[in-house]
Amino acid sequence: MNSAVPPSTAVPAEPTHRAMEQAAEWYALLKSEEVSEGDQARWRAWLNGDPEHRLAWRYVESVSSRFAPIHATPDPRRTADGLWQANTLLIKRRRVLAGFVGLAGIGLLGWASWRHTPLPLMAQAWRADHHTATGETREVVLSDGTRVWLNTATAINQDYGSRERRLQLVAGEILIDTASDTYGGGPRLFYVDTPQGRLRALGTRFTVRLDGEQTFLAVYEGAVEAHNLGGKRTVLQAGQQTRFSPDALGEVQAADTAREAWSRGVLVAQDIPLREVVAELRRYRNGHLGLAPEVAEFRVFGNFPLNDTDDTLDMLAAALPVRISHTLPWWVSIEAAH
Repeated sequence: MNSAVPPSTAVPAEPTHRAMEQAAEWYALLKSEEVSEGDQARWRAWLNGDPEHRLAWRYVESVSSRFAPIHATPDPRRTADGLWQANTLLIKRRRVLAGFVGLAGIGLLGWASWRHTPLPLMAQAWRADHHTATGETREVVLSDGTRVWLNTATAINQDYGSRERRLQLVAGEILIDTASDTYGGGPRLFYVDTPQGRLRALGTRFTVRLDGEQTFLAVYEGAVEAHNLGGKRTVLQAGQQTRFSPDALGEVQAADTAREAWSRGVLVAQDIPLREVVAELRRYRNGHLGLAPEVAEFRVFGNFPLNDTDDTLDMLAAALPVRISHTLPWWVSIEAAH
């Protein structure tokens, strides 16, 4: 199979869901034993027929290349059960990724866990003091009694000194329940650093999440003082949340208490669109999870397990007029039921 893609000056910013699904179907066929020369000719015609097709094909190749060990099977569609069972066992065993030097030995799960992370940041994440893989959540109790829950694909560093306690959020999301603390007779302040600024806990329980070029902060108990890199400052009280960038502070809103349910392994959907549910599930899955645009605005209610997103997909299919399509073991889509 020749996967060379000719250049184009009219490539769209993002392929449509339909183009992505077509690309995945072609990939599955070309990797199977049933492919013929005629199929390859039709694939080339499809590939060269539209710049969007070439972009979608590049994406499918990029995702699939991370699952290269599975390609040795005669038909990759048939390996789905074994792949996801192995993935679940790895998560349940909660194997900590030990250092960037272990990249070559980590294999399928480890590489896919950080697939959207720039390489320098990925190296920092693997070297971090505490980290989780995709689909894994974990609680850490620090030396002062502070409890920290790490969400999926999260990494933090810890720096405790005589005058302050500091965490650095390298990637992902954390929920913190701070403990009062003294060291050498005086109180130590508690800080969380992010790429956008610094947070100072004022005896509190709060969530911090890296969201693109912004930091998301939600306070559930106590208060948190936030400083961005531009020097702007705000104090959030219990029941408030906001986002901030290096040079701007966002609007303060009422905190959504359902956002911390992930620490209990639950996704709480309270009349939200399916696209928001899928966006959250993608954080807990390896591979591709697609969503047909015609079902994206379906409203979702309920509590869904995050430790088994396949169960969640089955629950969604039972509650909504949708079906779950498995084109490849690592390529799953939510489509309209027909």
